[in-house]
Amino acid sequence: MILDYETLKLIWWALIGLLLICFALTDGFDMGVGILSPLIGHTDEERRIMLNSVGPHWEGNQTWLVTAGGALFAAWPLVYAMAFSGFYLAMMITLFALFLRPVGFDYRSKLESPKWRNSWDWGLFVGSSVPPLIFGVAFGNLFLGVPFHFDDFMRPYYTGSFVALLNPFSLLAGIISVTMFTMHGATWLQLRTVDGLEFRARNAAKYTALALFTLFALAGVSLYLYIDGYVITAMPDAGESFSPDIKQVSMQAGAWLTNYQTWPWMMIAPISGLVGALLVYLFSSISRPVLAFIASSTSITGIILTAGFSLFPFIMPSSEAINSSLTVWDATSSLLTLKIMFWVAVIFVPIILCYSFWTYRKMWQRLDTQFIRNNEHTTY
Repeated sequence: MILDYETLKLIWWALIGLLLICFALTDGFDMGVGILSPLIGHTDEERRIMLNSVGPHWEGNQTWLVTAGGALFAAWPLVYAMAFSGFYLAMMITLFALFLRPVGFDYRSKLESPKWRNSWDWGLFVGSSVPPLIFGVAFGNLFLGVPFHFDDFMRPYYTGSFVALLNPFSLLAGIISVTMFTMHGATWLQLRTVDGLEFRARNAAKYTALALFTLFALAGVSLYLYIDGYVITAMPDAGESFSPDIKQVSMQAGAWLTNYQTWPWMMIAPISGLVGALLVYLFSSISRPVLAFIASSTSITGIILTAGFSLFPFIMPSSEAINSSLTVWDATSSLLTLKIMFWVAVIFVPIILCYSFWTYRKMWQRLDTQFIRNNEHTTY
C-alpha cells in the first residue's frame, strides 16, 4: 500500500481527531461522574456507587489523553512546541487538577470520617471539571488565533498571557466542554445505577442536554457574527522548500463556516451535536438509558468534529503573524515519521479498542447499596 505525503497528512489529522473523540467518549463519562458525585450523590453510599461505576475503567480511559499528546508530538511537532510553551500555565493547572483523581479514587474511602470523604469528593469534582474547562478554553482560543510567531531559526515565541486566554468566547467553549462531559456522565449513571440515584441522573442528563444545545447553538452564532476566520489565499508550489510563514493567509468575516459551503456533507457534524443533545433529553425523559448514552456519544462526536471541520486546514492559527499560522499541510513531521506512525496505529489502535470493549463487557453490571456493603473493603 503506497501512501503519498499529502494523504498521510490528512490521515493523521483524522487520527488525532479520532484520539480526541475516544478520550472525550471514555474519559468524558468518568469525569462527568466526578463532577456529579457531590451534586447528586446524597449519601456516602450513593457517592461510592457513582465512583465504582467507573472504577474499573477510569485509568484506562485516561490513557487516550496521553496517547493523543504523544501523537501530537510525533505528527505535529510545531503545534506541540507552540502549545506546550504558550499554554504552559494552563497545562500545569490541568496536570495538577488531574493529580486529584488517582489520589481521590484511592484514598477517599480509606477513612470513615465524613469530613475526609466529603473533602475528597470535592477534590474529585475539581479534578474532573478543571481539565475539560481548560481543554474547551484552549479550543476556543484556536478560533480567535493564538499570539505567536517564529524567528529566523523557526523557534516559536508566544507573546500572550494566561489571563488573555480567558476571553468570553473561549470561556463559552470551556463551559460547553464541561457541560457535555457532565451530560455524558449523567447518561452513564443511568446505565449503571438504580432507584433514586438513577432518577437524579436522568434529571441531570435532561438539564445538561438542554444547556448544551443552547450553548452550542450560541457558540455557532457567535462564530458566524462576531469572529473573523482565517483563509489561505496563496500556497507555495509543491516542490518549493516549505515553512509555515511562506503561505499567504487573510482574515475574513464568517470564514470559519466556509468549509460547510465547500463540503456540505460536513454539516452532519453540527447537526449531530445539536440533535444528539435533544435526543439525550428525549431518551432520558422516557427512561431509555442505552439510547440516551448513544445520543450523548453522538452529540460529543458531532461537537468535536464541528471544531475540526470548522478549523480545517488550520490547526493553530496565529493572531500575531497570520502567515505563520500552522496548518495540516505545513506543521507535520517527515514522510517517514508519518508512515511509521501510521502502521503502528493500524496495528495497535484496533487492539486497544477491542480490549477496551471486552473489559466493559466483562465488568458490566448495575450497582446498588447492597453491592457497596458486600464489598466494603475492596471497592473505592
